Amino acid sequence: MISKEIRIPFTEYSTVEETGPAISSLIGLAYAAARDAYAPYSGYHVGASIELTDGQRFKANNQENKAYPSGLCAERTAIFYVQANHPEIPIARMVVLAMENGELADEPAFPCGSCRQVMVEAEERHNTPMEIWMVGKNRIVKVESADSLLPLKFMF
Repeated sequence: MISKEIRIPFTEYSTVEETGPAISSLIGLAYAAARDAYAPYSGYHVGASIELTDGQRFKANNQENKAYPSGLCAERTAIFYVQANHPEIPIARMVVLAMENGELADEPAFPCGSCRQVMVEAEERHNTPMEIWMVGKNRIVKVESADSLLPLKFMF
């Protein structure tokens, strides 16, 4: 038997201002997306913003549906849109945040397992890591690659 350990490097910020103007701007874009989310069942409005390596920026949000689980998370909505419309351009970074009752959630919105797998495959598709910024009122968490969020990813 061999015992192993996985460590996940991340950086934590206390305020949006600490992230700098470029990320602060992406956080604003994610806010705008979250405000427009369709989440009548959960009340959990998630926004995601993406910046491609060429500087283009996009936003998306979660879309719920009565026929659960037919809805889709903000992260996958954003990634699938970008990959459908700009398949040749890698994603440089993504910001994810959630709002409850019109306010930023206290803790960062950490992506679900399905979103993490899609993020990892988006990185593999272009052999380019993407920064993931997960924003909450109490803290902001950044990882350098989606691989950090899913170290034992699905592979075949």
